[in-house]
Amino acid sequence: MSGILPKSYIANYTTNAIKIDGIANETQWKDAIWTDEFIDIEGVKTPKYKTKVKMLWDDEYFYFYAELEEPNIWGDITKRDAVIFYNNDFEIFMDPDGDSHNYMEFEMNALNTVWDLFLTKPYRNGNKILDNWDIKGMKTAVFIDGTLNDSSDRDTKWSVEIALPWSVLLEGSSSTSIPKNNYWRVNFSRVNWDFDIKDGKYSRKKDPKTKKLLPEYNWVWSPQGVINMHEPEKWGYVFFAENEKQKKSFQLTNDEYIRLQLFDIHNNQRNYYSKNKKWNKDLFPKSLLIKETTINITTETTKTSYVLSVKSPFTNKTLFINNEGKLTTH
Repeated sequence: MSGILPKSYIANYTTNAIKIDGIANETQWKDAIWTDEFIDIEGVKTPKYKTKVKMLWDDEYFYFYAELEEPNIWGDITKRDAVIFYNNDFEIFMDPDGDSHNYMEFEMNALNTVWDLFLTKPYRNGNKILDNWDIKGMKTAVFIDGTLNDSSDRDTKWSVEIALPWSVLLEGSSSTSIPKNNYWRVNFSRVNWDFDIKDGKYSRKKDPKTKKLLPEYNWVWSPQGVINMHEPEKWGYVFFAENEKQKKSFQLTNDEYIRLQLFDIHNNQRNYYSKNKKWNKDLFPKSLLIKETTINITTETTKTSYVLSVKSPFTNKTLFINNEGKLTTH
C-alpha cells in the first residue's frame, strides 16, 4: 500500500440531547476527542490557521463540531446551494460504503449558509451531481468569536455545530442500518482565501498583474496527496463506537487493507491510461501481500475497461474493483 494510511477517528455514542447552537458546552462534547489539526491537502505544508473537529452520534443524528481559527471572519453568500467555497468555508465528505461512488458533500460558511449535494461518482469518472438533493431535517449553527464582516478589528475563531439525520445520510449506503460499531469513509476540508478590503468590505484577492483570483488554500483532516477532495478512497475512517469496549476494539480489518491496495492499483493504472489511452499490463500485479499472507488477483480486461477480483482468505468474500474505481464486495 503506497502513501500514508488514512487517518481514523472514534465517534462516541450519546443518549443525551445536543443543542445545536455552535457552542460545544455539553458534557458529551467535552468528553469527545479532537481530530488531529488540519494539514494542507497535499499533506506537506502547515496551514496558517488551526482547524479541528469532534464527532458524536446517536440514534437520530451524526453530529459534528468544528473550530476554525480566523483573524478575519467574513462571508457574503446567503443563497442555499450556491457555491459556498467561493467564501471561506467548512466542508464534510461522506462515503458510507467506502466504494468511492455515491457519496455526499456538505459545505457551510460563517453566515450559516449551506450547500448539500449527492455525487454518483468522482468527477474523474464523468459523474452526475444531484444538486437538488437535500439533507432534510439537518440542524446547523455558527458561533462567531469576534465580529462578522467587520474589517476594523481582529477576530479569534468561528465554530460550527451540525446534526445530520441518519434517515437521509443512509440514502448513500447499501445498508438501511446506522453504522453502529462500524465505520464510514469521511473527510473534512476547509477552504480559505486571501482577501482584499475595499470600503470596509471583504472580497477574494486578485493577482495585481493578471487580475485573476489568487488560488484558495485547501486544508483537510486526512491528507489527499493531491489538490482534489474527490478521491474518496483517500478519505479517513470514522468508527461509530457504541460503548467503551467497542472503542478499544477498533482497527481496520484485513479486508480493508485489501481494499486500500486495490485502490492503489487502480490509481496507478488510471494515471497511466490518462496519458497513454491504454492499460499497462505490468501495473496489474498477480498478487497482494496482506500481513504476510499472499492473495492472488484475477484480472479481466478489454480495451476500455477492466475488473480485478480478490478472494479474501480472511472472510471468504470476493472483492472487486473496476476501471472507474468502484469497489464492491460479494
